[in-house]
Amino acid sequence: MRQLSQCLMVVALLAEAGCTTLNATDVATNPPLQTLYDTRLIDAATAAAQTLPALTPQLASADVVVIGEYHGHPAAHLLQSQVQQALYQARPNQVLTLEQFAIDRQPALDLYLQGETGEREMMEDAAAWDNYRASYRPLVEFAIANGLPVVAANAPANVVRCVGRLGPGYLDSLPAEVRDTLPEQPFVGSDAYRDKFLSAMGEGRHGAGDQGRLMNSYQAQLLRDNTMASRILLAHQQHPGAQIIHLTGTFHSESHLGTIEALQHRAPELSIAVLSPVHTNSDGEFPDIETHRHKGDVLYLLRPLPVPFKDPERQIQHFQQQFAGAPAVDCTPAR
Repeated sequence: MRQLSQCLMVVALLAEAGCTTLNATDVATNPPLQTLYDTRLIDAATAAAQTLPALTPQLASADVVVIGEYHGHPAAHLLQSQVQQALYQARPNQVLTLEQFAIDRQPALDLYLQGETGEREMMEDAAAWDNYRASYRPLVEFAIANGLPVVAANAPANVVRCVGRLGPGYLDSLPAEVRDTLPEQPFVGSDAYRDKFLSAMGEGRHGAGDQGRLMNSYQAQLLRDNTMASRILLAHQQHPGAQIIHLTGTFHSESHLGTIEALQHRAPELSIAVLSPVHTNSDGEFPDIETHRHKGDVLYLLRPLPVPFKDPERQIQHFQQQFAGAPAVDCTPAR
């Protein structure tokens, strides 16, 4: 009854506030986005600009809402927090699932959710991403304040790296207690997703000897997607009637590929709404929406971040230093 009354209240507010809609031609003539916090929501079905209140009933009806992101973009993370709160008001039975924590770190995350550790302790023990405080803290704290579950959904980082090095057969060497935490079907994918991944990795720039490594990298990507899909489905099963809010990099969900198709493979009956980011140009001016409508059920426009490197040599040095500082991973198969 409480949920029904809240939904009716939202509908009443929407009727009073109305919404701003624009056709595909008008979108391009809108005032440009001014700051790196600004977004503009587009209903992909109609190519019409919408407000979040206007879209909330549509999103609230989905079993799973997946918000793709450009990692570290302030507009993406601000919108995620706003969507989380808006959907909670309409449907307070909610679970937050996150690509940003791996499944083997769930115990450390749980200790923090239960108030038994501090934030810094959680960040260290759960291997939180470097941008946790700026990007994900508001969503986790909102969940804690409202007694909502938070689920670590990504595959363990060391397992992903070893699959990327040795291929999918590496999973067969894992101890049973580790392998049992991973999905039974860890490499569900599609030709469309494979082609997109290989294109993004610059397949044409690699020699024949690198093709095996590229395919191993793709299998590692599928392991992430399928682990997230299995955790979303498990959260749905463990919390009947709850709406799942899942945060992930947009590559994992864009065009309903990756995690989305892995989830649909497991549970085709679930209704899934995907929000996908689309860059404006550097002046904040809107792109041609028609070329992006396939990317999600709702698009959100945001300004691109500053270019990190203009000197290619410095970019190479930066990544070399990052890889050099990464912890060593032993991929020797267990005997």
